[in-house]
Formats: sequence, C-alpha cells, structure tokens
Amino acid sequence: MISYIHNKDVKERICKEILEQLPEWFSKKDGITQYAKESRTSHLWAAVENEKTVDFIAMKETSPYTVEINVMGVIKEYQRKGIGAELFKSFYEFAKNNNYEFIQVKTVKSGKYASYDITNSFYKKLGFRELECFDNLWDKNNPCQIYIMSIK
Repeated sequence: MISYIHNKDVKERICKEILEQLPEWFSKKDGITQYAKESRTSHLWAAVENEKTVDFIAMKETSPYTVEINVMGVIKEYQRKGIGAELFKSFYEFAKNNNYEFIQVKTVKSGKYASYDITNSFYKKLGFRELECFDNLWDKNNPCQIYIMSIK
C-alpha cells in the first residue's frame, strides 16, 4: 500500500530508517542525516508491506517547471519486485497534476559501482533519459549523472 506522508517526524524517521539499511548507496552518516532533515519539508510517499515501511520517495522542487527525486530508498529484500516503480507512479501523478513539466534525478554514473549500475538501470526502465554528467559535482570518485523525464 502506498501512502502520502504528512507528518514531518514520520517522514524523517522513514527516510533515516530505510537509508541506514542501504549502506551500498548511503554509507555516510552525515548524508543520511541531511536527507532525513530535508525529507521533513518534502512531499514524501512510502510503501508499506505487511505493516513494515519498505520504500519511500521524496520530492524536491528545483524550478517552477521541474521536480527532483531528492532521495529514494527501497529495503534490499524488496528491491526488484516492482514496489519502487509503483511508488514512482504516485510521485509522477502528483507532479503531473501539479503542472510540472519535468522530473530529474541525480545518481552516480553507470560503470563506477555495481550498486549504482542497478540504480541507473531502474531509472532508465522508468523512462528517464541521460541529460548530463558532472564529473566533479560531488567528488572525483562519484561522477554525478543527471537524468530527466518529460511529464506528458
């Protein structure tokens, strides 16, 4: 079941708890803390299976025309089961119904780490297209790939 989360404390808790379970993607404690803090003021959806929150996605507006997947996490044992794609549909419909024109997401460029190759594949399957890669936006070991999707 997918739910829009209103409560700021619940948003922060969900974000923190799930990201802490994903060290392949979120290994820096200060990064997790920052995402959790930002989630308090984000639009956030979560997926619940068997009374357990297993996935979430948080939205950030980057312009009057564009929203970004600020952070997303799926607990490992629930990955590749379609839950992330279902959650993204809620995100997409919200963006479409609120007259945004584009969705963007930033991740580490394919070919750098196996875990991020999985992430890149997921976004491509959703319909995202490569926009640009910044080799030093984050740091030299994590080239930032920006994907974009037009909202139809």
